[in-house]
Amino acid sequence: MNRAARAFWLRSPGQGEIREVSLPEPAPGDVVVRTLYSGVSRGTETLVFRGGVPAGQHTVMRAPFQDGEFPGPVKYGYLNVGLVEEGPSELAGRTVFCLYPHQTRYVVPASAVTPVPDTVPAARAFLAGTLETAVNALWDAAPLIGDRIAVVGAGMIGCSVAALLARFPAVRVQLIDSDPARAAVAHALGVEFALPGDALGDCDLVVHASATEEGLARALELLAPEGTVLELSWYGDRRISVPLGEAFHSGRLVLRSSQVGMVSPARRANRTFADRLALALDLLADPALDALISGECAFDELPQVLPRMAAGELPGLSHRVRYAPE
Repeated sequence: MNRAARAFWLRSPGQGEIREVSLPEPAPGDVVVRTLYSGVSRGTETLVFRGGVPAGQHTVMRAPFQDGEFPGPVKYGYLNVGLVEEGPSELAGRTVFCLYPHQTRYVVPASAVTPVPDTVPAARAFLAGTLETAVNALWDAAPLIGDRIAVVGAGMIGCSVAALLARFPAVRVQLIDSDPARAAVAHALGVEFALPGDALGDCDLVVHASATEEGLARALELLAPEGTVLELSWYGDRRISVPLGEAFHSGRLVLRSSQVGMVSPARRANRTFADRLALALDLLADPALDALISGECAFDELPQVLPRMAAGELPGLSHRVRYAPE
């Protein structure tokens, strides 16, 4: 078995490269996985690529199988789908999802991989990490039947949340973004689309995922009295102004954070990380979620592609990375 592999590393902020790596000999209970696809988490990974992780968050922001340290050199990423080449009989030959960086082949404990259901194509399964964030957000938000809901920011996370909300009974859901081209994605996901100035107000819940001051301000404006903004944006080292005047106090509005690093308190007593990820993978059986994939490149192209993504030259939603057989 070939124990060599290649991995994408951030050499320094703004500079990426492909490095040759040697794999360790698998221990009993380990699996050797050959990567089929990985995904670029646009918000987090482009922030990492720019060197924008605050010093105080270096430990919190570590990926499960990260090598190196922020701001670099660092091997970072967590959306990986591959084929088990060696391992326990129940996993050998299976397609699995793992929170592993962009690397052609890797060795991890069998407990670190989750089998991809037969109903989910490998080319879609890399979305599991993002959909898991959306699942956790909705556990935090706890929407109710008949709620009036807005999702501000039609990026990868916002679209994932909207896609799940589209399945809730009798809710009014609008996906809101300043880019009118996102209307096509909203339509594919089965939700209404609106530009910020045309959005319907009087919302019980607004999920904010635009990572902009303007988006957060608009999210607060759209709330009904005693409504909640659930904040999913990650701002890194940027300082954000929040308009806490006007109706914030008189309307008894709530601004609450949500983050995937812990299972929501609403389900923490009876759901594990593994349970949450398995649920996200099951939800990916819906072919409508292919609308979340807006770009693709070969693994060897990552050093040229990530700078363009970080600079905003390659807009879109989820970016898929394909790997050639080795």
